[in-house]
Amino acid sequence: MITWFDALLVTLWAVVTALGARRGLSGLVWGLGGVVACFLANVVGAGALIATSLALLLGAALALITRRLLRGHLDRPWHLGAGALGGFALGAVLVMTLTLGFPIGLRVGPEGRSGVYPSTSLTPVLYTAVRDSVLKGSLTSVWQASPTLQLLIMPDQARRHR
Repeated sequence: MITWFDALLVTLWAVVTALGARRGLSGLVWGLGGVVACFLANVVGAGALIATSLALLLGAALALITRRLLRGHLDRPWHLGAGALGGFALGAVLVMTLTLGFPIGLRVGPEGRSGVYPSTSLTPVLYTAVRDSVLKGSLTSVWQASPTLQLLIMPDQARRHR
């Protein structure tokens, strides 16, 4: 069943895709550059402050480079499609990060300890929405995905397993 949490995330994804399309070719650079900036900040970042500072610095550099390389207003149909692709990529990373970014709970039973996602310590409304989320159900395979994807989407969990 689709929850309000799914609806919110799909709306966010659509908005970021539309922003990319609106920017044309610079939207492609913005979206893909944003994904690369997030990855580099997660690779280098030893803490939240360093990662945030690096992401802001990379974002500013990306904005300057994009402005200098793509000066004219480009409005051909394929420019809009390219921008939508960049926005779609950045939106996908944002949605995956927000979906899998909640705390993991610990369940102790006769079989031993196991992780429960999301943690039952969340407020009941949020817990139910995330637990029953269609997106969460389809993204749980990321926990067994490549270390590179894990580092991009959930850097705290990827570092914990190193």
